[in-house]
Amino acid sequence: MHHPLPRDVIDRIAKEEQHFAHAPEAFFQAWKRGVVLAGPQWFGDGTHEGLQRATSEWELRPNIQALIDALSVLNHGQRLFLSAMVSFYNTTEGNAMLRRCGFQGLPALGGLDLQQRQVLADLLLNYRGG
Repeated sequence: MHHPLPRDVIDRIAKEEQHFAHAPEAFFQAWKRGVVLAGPQWFGDGTHEGLQRATSEWELRPNIQALIDALSVLNHGQRLFLSAMVSFYNTTEGNAMLRRCGFQGLPALGGLDLQQRQVLADLLLNYRGG
């Protein structure tokens, strides 16, 4: 006997499919906002022009070595935000950076400002894996 899915399940599936169809562009736009907030010097070729030319997050890869070297001189919020962004690009390096920042789980993100939180929330919401 065939039982059709309930309407709410069908609606939920359709909503998720629609969301994830647009997720790559939404992720890229959130990534660009994060680059602007953190400073383009940490991403891609390190220039504002490179940020403007970028057509994908891969053109705005974090400069992981420069960030690792700078962790000791950045303030706590900067370290945490940049490390969280790196974790979307490179899980191993990002997690190591987060540990160096004393990251103790998601509640630690409560120390970030609203714009930083929104970028990370949008990245998470639209992340499709690498």
